[in-house]
This record gives sequence, structure tokens and C-alpha cells, in this order.
Amino acid sequence: MHEVFLLLGSNLGDRQLFMKQAIDQIESVIAPVLKKSSVYETQSWGKTDAPDYLNQVILLKTAFNPNEVLEKVLNIENRLGRRREEKWGSRTIDIDILLYDQQIINDPGLIIPHPELQKRRFTLEPLAEIAADTMHPVLKKIFYNLNSNLLMN
Repeated sequence: MHEVFLLLGSNLGDRQLFMKQAIDQIESVIAPVLKKSSVYETQSWGKTDAPDYLNQVILLKTAFNPNEVLEKVLNIENRLGRRREEKWGSRTIDIDILLYDQQIINDPGLIIPHPELQKRRFTLEPLAEIAADTMHPVLKKIFYNLNSNLLMN
């Protein structure tokens, strides 16, 4: 079984409902969710005039390989109305693969760990909440949250 961390995000429509539906579908087609971070509300990143996001990191253990997980999350996004019309555009749901075990994958269409992971507080904070001792496989640094200040040691 492979340990997979996913980031969920939504900034259109009933954001909480889309997040719940995404988790329900992930549990149905990929694996049960073992841990969930709190839900964080954050300003849009990359396109700051868009509505605020809800973000959450979840942990799964699955037998699917990284490309199978990617295919399944893309299908879930499509079923929940995700449209890819512009870079950093608003979306009903966004599901990113942050980490897959400690693997480093740099293929067209799939980069793990997520290439922006260490630059985005809205990703690091929920990840640190549920995986404080997890190491970034490229940077070889551990994520942790201390007194609400996000740090990478």
C-alpha cells in the first residue's frame, strides 16, 4: 500500500459541498481517507482577484500507482464540474497529488512531489497539521507546525 497525500481546493459554488463530494468519491474509487486536516480558507493564489478557496489535505493508503491515482482524481474533478479554461482559474474542485510515498516523479503530466508544495502556505499548513514528521523527498526537510507558525526544518 502506498501513502498518498492529496490537496483539495474549491472556490466556486457550494465549496463545502464540493469538498465533501470529492472526499466521498475519493473513498469510493481510490481508498478510504485515513486523515483529514482542518479546512482552511485562503485567498486565491496566482490570480488574486478570484474568490477565496477552501483547502484541505487528506491522507490515503492505496494500491493504485501514481498514474492511476492521477487518472482517478482527474475523473473526479470532471464529474464535479471542473473546467480548465485558464491557468489559476476558479474551480468547483481541484485535487492535487502532493506526495506519493517518498517517490520523486518527473514525467510529462505528473510531477511528484507537487512542484509548488513548498511555496504555498495553503498547502504546507494543512499538510503539516496531519503529517508533521513527513519529509519532503526532494528538499529532505520535515514539515511541522509550531504555535501556528509554519516552518520547514
